[in-house]
Amino acid sequence: MHAASGPLPPGPYAMPANAARFTEVVKRERSRLGRFIRSQVRDAAEAEDILQDVWLEFYAAADAIEQAGAWLFRVARNRIVDRSRKAREEPLPRADDEEGRSWLEQNLPDPAAGPDAAYARSVLLDSIRAALQTLPPEQCDVFVAHEIEGLSFAEMASSWHVPQNTLLARKRYAVLALRARLRAEYGDLVV
Repeated sequence: MHAASGPLPPGPYAMPANAARFTEVVKRERSRLGRFIRSQVRDAAEAEDILQDVWLEFYAAADAIEQAGAWLFRVARNRIVDRSRKAREEPLPRADDEEGRSWLEQNLPDPAAGPDAAYARSVLLDSIRAALQTLPPEQCDVFVAHEIEGLSFAEMASSWHVPQNTLLARKRYAVLALRARLRAEYGDLVV
């Protein structure tokens, strides 16, 4: 949702008493605030989410804020810190589970469970393929090599001359991005 587009979500979002001031602050600070957030957050979609969260919070509290510019940047910095803490709390993707299944196999419906499961699996795979196109090439390559081609991290590290921990981190970021994309499309139906 952009600051001036579409209906507001349900909640206590009354139009600020001084709507002209709100609009003026948005026009004045939009570019600078957006650049600041994008300089701190690599993922463009996540940066946009943070920006929209800040605008929504500003919209709800605009009448009570005197120094809007400083307030906006402080709130943006806090949102960035909150999201990075949350990302660090996410567990690292495991190479395989106890049964030797990859992340994809753990998270996709078993096609043997019937036609509905097979259809759901094909829809999710199509979404994953589309999401892979949006990942940075390094993350996509590691994900595909490990999940689809079945290469181990040791094999990739040896042939690509990249430290194994770097490859693990790239896979982790790929999985986090894929989870976020799938959750955005399918909600809690996806792990």
